[in-house]
Amino acid sequence: MNLEDDDWQLATIPALCARAAEIYGDAPAIEDGVTISFIELDRMRRQFARALMASGIESGDRVMIWAPNTYKWVVAALGVASAGAVLIPVNTRFKGPEVWDLAERGGAKLMVSVGEFLGVYYPDLLTPETRRQLTAVVVTDGARGDDVAWETFLRRAEHVSDADLEARIAPITEDSLADILFTSGTTGRSKGVMYAHGQFLRVVKAWIDRVGMRRGDRVLVIPPFFHAFGYRSGAIASLIVGAAMLPHRTYDAETVLNRVQRDRVTVIPGPPTIFQGMLGHARFHEFDRSSLRLGITGAAVVPSVLIERMRSDLGFSGVCNGYGLTECGGYGAMCSHDDPSATIANTAGRPLPGVEMKMMDADGKIVPDGETGEVVIRGYIVMKGYFNDPDATARTIDANGWLHTGDIGRFDAGGNLIIEDRLKDMFITGGFNCYPAEIERMLSQHPAIGQVAVIGVPDERLGEVGRAYVMLRPGTQADAAGIIAWSRQNMANFKVPRSVEIVAALPTSVQGKVLKRDLRDQFLAGGKSS
Repeated sequence: MNLEDDDWQLATIPALCARAAEIYGDAPAIEDGVTISFIELDRMRRQFARALMASGIESGDRVMIWAPNTYKWVVAALGVASAGAVLIPVNTRFKGPEVWDLAERGGAKLMVSVGEFLGVYYPDLLTPETRRQLTAVVVTDGARGDDVAWETFLRRAEHVSDADLEARIAPITEDSLADILFTSGTTGRSKGVMYAHGQFLRVVKAWIDRVGMRRGDRVLVIPPFFHAFGYRSGAIASLIVGAAMLPHRTYDAETVLNRVQRDRVTVIPGPPTIFQGMLGHARFHEFDRSSLRLGITGAAVVPSVLIERMRSDLGFSGVCNGYGLTECGGYGAMCSHDDPSATIANTAGRPLPGVEMKMMDADGKIVPDGETGEVVIRGYIVMKGYFNDPDATARTIDANGWLHTGDIGRFDAGGNLIIEDRLKDMFITGGFNCYPAEIERMLSQHPAIGQVAVIGVPDERLGEVGRAYVMLRPGTQADAAGIIAWSRQNMANFKVPRSVEIVAALPTSVQGKVLKRDLRDQFLAGGKSS
């Protein structure tokens, strides 16, 4: 059996690692300053798992990883899963109190942390409370003080035999908890999304089949591993198909273009901002991009002009767009790599196999296909629930098993999902519902607009009106008055932004998502966004 076969099925992450080593052997699994084969990766994750066992980590214990994308992140994550423990990835932008919040609520026992990163020794940011709770802080590079160096930690594996590890792996099933990803969810405070081994692997395999990743691909993983897109669609997807994963630490358009040229990258998964940044680089055409084959993106708004330029300018023969959320493992619907350009540019594709997706009205009734409503999802893809938060779980997953996404969407005639916007982002102008995603999609057709974010702001007469923050394409010129005039010619009056600010950059998360909350806060504070 080959991992690429249609009847592929593995129930657990350690089983996947062992099978990948058997099938792909000495082929490169990771290139990150060092080249690690699939056989070596399997040995390394087993060593890390034995070191965890020697450190007192039991099945079901939670282990945190707080580090940027490196091969050690992958080794640690696979080792955690192989020890029967549960991974809690931590955002590298979090500060000490935020890490403590996750450690306390997640009941973490051990942490793997980067050492020096972005000018800071990360473990120094940990609060005393976090230090007291953790039995050890394992530092990937340059450990200080009482922190445990990576190499020192791995030597602990000598005290646990392979037979003991196999005994630990044996009870792990498809229903065993694999990880807890903390997310804001559909509302309120961050919540820990529980995801099991079996659903994890099944959904990643379904996604791979849809997008067209294949054996021998060279995948530049820019989205952070602490995010579902980076770990699952980057690392685990590469492991399944036999591709080489190339971890990337921090995003910079020129650095990415250099890596594409030097490392002969074939696949790049990531949010639209990654590709917009590459296309917007002043010396874009000087870089060799001939190796690129597949570009995979997804967001509430992926401008059609971006999809077109990913093909024509970046040179991707295949481009995919999709939709997902952490409560569904990061997945939901996805275009196929061979879908027509119009489908890829204007929709998020069809629901993945085995996934029910419908639109629901405010009264909780499923509306006919083609009508707009809240996107609800049911099936194996839906999380096991929010960790230690049954009330929040019940508010998100109804009695009939439908997960309420908080997104507004509809299906087109071909059964492809079109996301209109987030329920919480919608604003009402003079009685008309306005969806920022729709307005952004329209504004993206303006020849000078490279990227745009629209928010609703208070207005005495109309209640709320749109305000657009615009990044111009290199070599173009436009002003606020001209963009507003163009908008009046191309969209209904109530959708037209009443104000436009030209900005050098938009605030984004580590995942590349535009932080509209920051834009709202800046507006209400009377400040500028750049």
